[in-house]
Amino acid sequence: MSGASAAELLSVFRSRKIFLLLLLGFSSGLPLALTGATLQAWLTVEGVRLQDIGWFALVGQPYVYKFLWAPLMDRYPLPFLGRRRGWLMATQFALLLAIAWMGSVSPKESPWLLAALALSVAFLSASQDIVFDAYRADVLDAPERGAGAAVSVLGYRIAMLVSGGLALILVDGWLSWKEAYWLMAVLMLIGAAATWAALEPQVQGKAPATLLEAVREPLTEFFSRDGAVALLALIVLYKLGDAFAGVLTTVFLLRGAGFSLTDVGWANKWLGVGATILGLLAGGALMAKLRLYRSLLLFGILQALTNLGFMALALAGKSYALMIAVVAAENLCGGMGTAAFVALLMALCDRRFSATQYALLSALAALGRVYVGPAAGELAAACGWTAFFFFTFLVALPGIALLAGLRARIDTLDADR
Repeated sequence: MSGASAAELLSVFRSRKIFLLLLLGFSSGLPLALTGATLQAWLTVEGVRLQDIGWFALVGQPYVYKFLWAPLMDRYPLPFLGRRRGWLMATQFALLLAIAWMGSVSPKESPWLLAALALSVAFLSASQDIVFDAYRADVLDAPERGAGAAVSVLGYRIAMLVSGGLALILVDGWLSWKEAYWLMAVLMLIGAAATWAALEPQVQGKAPATLLEAVREPLTEFFSRDGAVALLALIVLYKLGDAFAGVLTTVFLLRGAGFSLTDVGWANKWLGVGATILGLLAGGALMAKLRLYRSLLLFGILQALTNLGFMALALAGKSYALMIAVVAAENLCGGMGTAAFVALLMALCDRRFSATQYALLSALAALGRVYVGPAAGELAAACGWTAFFFFTFLVALPGIALLAGLRARIDTLDADR
């Protein structure tokens, strides 16, 4: 790649719009760990019973069911900042208050209040995700979708490291839990500032006039398209092989290949995150030149091939060099595939109903990731690791074949809706 062509590919990241999506992605990802891993660490340190900690995991349910109230955010704009930015600002300030309040509650003295506040934070966070996904789908033109997907997911991942790993480090040496949660609450102002600075996207066509329209019309519009069912199948299948392999990767590295916790932690948390970030940025840049279909095809093939890398590691045994290469390749190609896949979801949304349609499509995309675990465990136990990872490669092929059959339909998505 020449210097000129590299500069051309990277130029898409230089716009103010893309930078603000990075900040909004950060705001979107920040609350997740505060009701998940970081909260679990807090409860553990405070001596809460293991059984009770298990019940706290249920506070994450709003992320699964957010499509149920997404039509409300399509139908009812708030009386300030516009249809998308108004809801973004409202959820961000509500999150600031809820996270700060959550940090002020004692897990031992008021566990039920803490659980209620954690559920409120998860609900508000899922609501912010609805509007952010809709805003991103509305504001980006077709050539910008790859870069927009890449930087927003990058911001999301950085925020998860901040509210997850950094928060625990700060509590271990410098801050109390209350102070750490208050600091995370203040960081929500980053998203609020980005919302204030962002431009409200223009709605093409008429937004839903009633709540019934906001529920019915997104489905009616989507299923009126040619190949609608095949597109839904593609959403389920495209990253299914990746999900199948990923659900047991840590278990394989520990039990199957015999690496230590330190080895796996370093590979997954540092090498893996770095490779994922590089993959996101590379995928977003390449999409500006390859466009949507060719990006999905290339990145999908690369994702499938990395599963064969784990098969090779299963055959080779404990090889540090091979483990590093396989983990780096898997996260690099997975990041590229994620950038293209998020761009596909955005392209499929009608801007009149993007909150509802994106919430539904992303929920459908999560089905494989959520429900492959039991089947993957049974298969690995019955067939062994080598056969398991070869099977995950085969699972990826139907999505690639379906993608090839939908080329003409996907090429039309590169035109602005």
